[in-house]
Amino acid sequence: MSKSKINTVGIILLLILASCNNHERNCQDFKTGKFEFTQDIDGKKQTSTFTRTEKLQIETYNGKTDTASVRWVNDCEFILQKLHPKNMKEQKAISMKILFTEKNSYTFEYAFVGSNNKQRGTVTKIE
Repeated sequence: MSKSKINTVGIILLLILASCNNHERNCQDFKTGKFEFTQDIDGKKQTSTFTRTEKLQIETYNGKTDTASVRWVNDCEFILQKLHPKNMKEQKAISMKILFTEKNSYTFEYAFVGSNNKQRGTVTKIE
């Protein structure tokens, strides 16, 4: 196969993949409400629930409740800052970015502000 045919095939494949990856982003639906987040920690599924208003997020995890301020940067990105940090790590703000939404859930990317060590997760809206 010639180089031009290979390049053409590559471009077509790229366009097909890009068109399949057209995710919805209705972030407004997830700015407030009651949510659940499940993640693996040390091989065990751990679940936290939280309620978010326009300005606060109150989270319960392992029987402990924590409150953070919420500052929306744009419709799909916000910064969480714990109001009562117990150590230096908890003083760091967390940048959250909603990548795409579905009917009652969203997939997001998060990291400490200034860090490139991004993690991903999925949150489900329960109310």
